[in-house]
Order: sequence, then C-alpha cells, then structure tokens
Amino acid sequence: MSMQNKMTVEDLDLTGKKALVRCDFNVPLADGAITDDTRITAALPTIEYLLDHGAAVILCSHLGRPKNGFEAKYSLAPVAKRLGELLGRPVALAADVVGDDARAKAAALRPGEVLLLENVRFEAGETKNDPALSERFASLADVFVNDAFGTAHRAHCSTAGVAAHLPAVSGFLIKKELQFLGAALHNPARPFVAILGGAKVSDKIGVINSLLDKADAVLVGGGMAYTFFKAQGLSIGSSICEEEKLDVARSLLEKAKKNGVRLLLPVDNVVADRFAADAAVRVVPTDAIPDGWMGVDIGPETRRLFAGAIADAETVVWNGPMGVFEMEPFAEGTRAVARAMAESGAVTVIGGGDSAAAVAQLGFEEQMSHISTGGGASLEFLEGLELPGIACLNEKK
Repeated sequence: MSMQNKMTVEDLDLTGKKALVRCDFNVPLADGAITDDTRITAALPTIEYLLDHGAAVILCSHLGRPKNGFEAKYSLAPVAKRLGELLGRPVALAADVVGDDARAKAAALRPGEVLLLENVRFEAGETKNDPALSERFASLADVFVNDAFGTAHRAHCSTAGVAAHLPAVSGFLIKKELQFLGAALHNPARPFVAILGGAKVSDKIGVINSLLDKADAVLVGGGMAYTFFKAQGLSIGSSICEEEKLDVARSLLEKAKKNGVRLLLPVDNVVADRFAADAAVRVVPTDAIPDGWMGVDIGPETRRLFAGAIADAETVVWNGPMGVFEMEPFAEGTRAVARAMAESGAVTVIGGGDSAAAVAQLGFEEQMSHISTGGGASLEFLEGLELPGIACLNEKK
C-alpha cells in the first residue's frame, strides 16, 4: 500500500465540522515550564488551516508516560497556555480526556474555537488501542486529523483506533514527512547515500537491510561500527560491541557486496582510555585499536571520506550520531557529517531522534531539507514497515 496517496486536511470540506486532531505535544518540561516549544509551533500550520476553513478544533496529545490516571506533572495545562499565546486566541483545556468535562466542552465548541483534551495516556485504554475508548474519542468530532508522526508507528486509540469511526486525513506535518521520507525510499535522486550511526546495530538491522536494496552507498559510524569491525576479525579494545550480532553484521557486509552497494566503515577512530569528556585521547587506524581503549568518534580521515561521499550525493538520509556527540571532544565526527550535509546540494533528510538533536545542538538545523519529527517512526518507515497511524488514513480517490 502507498503511504504517498493519503488524504490531507486540504481534501476535506471543513465548514462547520468538528475536527479531532492528534498532535505531538510531548514537550520537555522543567518545573512545570516548557523548555522547548518546537513541537507546539510545528503544529500551528495545521491548526490555523482548520480554523481558517471554518472548523471547530479539538486537539489531543500524549505527554510523557503517566502510569495510572491523572498526574498533575503530566497535565497538558502548560501546553494549552503556550498554544493560546501562539495562536492569539484562548485554548480551553478539558479536565479529562473523554469524560464529562471533555464531552460537554466538545459539544459546546463553535467554529473558530479551540479545545485541548487532557493527556490521552491518562486513559488506560489508550496504549492498548481499546475499541471502546476509540469510539468515545470519535463521538467528540466529525473528522479525524493525524499530525503526530512521532507516534505514527504505534497503534493507539488516538493515533489509529479512532480512524475506524471517522473520515481520517493527515495534517501538514505528516504530509511533509511522507513527501520527504517517501521520496527518499521510493524514488530518490541518485546517488542516494544513507548514513547510519548510534550505539547499536540491533536498532538498525531492519533499516540497513532495507537501505542495502535502495541506496548507492551506506556509511556506518557510531558505536555500531565496532560490531562490524569485530565481525571482520579486528580487535576493538574495550569499544562497545554486540557479540550476539556478529553474524548479522557479516551477512550485511555480504549483502552490500552482492548488491554492489558501497558500505563504508570508519578507517580511523578517536579512542579514549575511559568513558569521560576529560579522558586521554588518541587517533588510531581501524586495525590498530589498543587494548583497554574504546572508540568514541570517527577519526579525521573517516570524516574526509564520509564528507566526500556526501558531497557527491543527490539524496542523503541520516539516522544516528557518529560518536558520543554529547561530550564536546567527541562531537567532531557528527559535526563533520552535519556540515557536509548542510553544504551539499543534496536533498537532506534527518531521521529524528539523536540525529535531530545533534543537528539542532550543532546549529545546522536551518540548512537541512527535512528533519523528521519521529525517531522510531522514521526508522520503521525507512525499513519499509507499515505505520498504523498512517495506514489508517483515507486514500485519495
């Protein structure tokens, strides 16, 4: 099934309709204050479009992982307040999710007005995709709009279940995700280069497998490179390694060869004598990692090699940092990849999660074509898996 061919808010007549919109307002909080409102500002185009086209807007989202029912620290009250400031109109907050207060406020809602339901995860049935809860969500509205890509890989009531009962379309955020991720996966401008990092091969097996059928080159950095080195019989000192994945690493190397895909591993590494920002550090070739030392970043030679592959590309997809970028001395490899992507003329797609955080932290955000709002969701999408929160949306006629 095509994820490209889904209906969006632009395909509906919204006049006088109540729209239930699943947003991703899972924002970071410190002492009840929002420390980063990016996810709220990202939702504004969809919300404003609905209001401009005569809809009454009922918003819902999760926040954190509340365990049993209402917990004040997971309330969406700070989100309602900030959203109201950004929209320049009041945003009412329901006292519950689908209870008496939510139902009364939704029933009274007029076109041009905005209501935010309480944290959907205050309802035990949400993450179990309980059909009765999905029906209660649906009873509040006339149409369902999913704009939360970050939870699209989860089949929950507010991301998928409710779509069984209402016309279901995407908002602009999901539309953009499907545009960029979909093009990279199904019809990339070539050469198509994929860059994969992060600590574990196990998190990325599916996506490497899928990309070895689609990419022209796959660049591997981060902690997972050491599992590949060990699989090739090299000694890796005390670097991170998934012993139980050595066979998988070997079969991926084999598949790359068979498919004629360049699989580039680091040729040199920054190694440290312990896991700390003030550790002693050396740069060593991949075949000379000393005992007791651990790899913490790709070396300067590898940075040049990777930057060269990126410079030649027309499409680049990146998921996972090249080293322990949270520690400044070990951020150079990740910075080099981000810079090469920013300077390339390619379509550049960042697959959410740590890579998105790194790109933001290093200041290259503005120069990327697309930064995905969902780490897990973008990985599963690139792996070719069906995402429940998108599969449930109506197809264009």
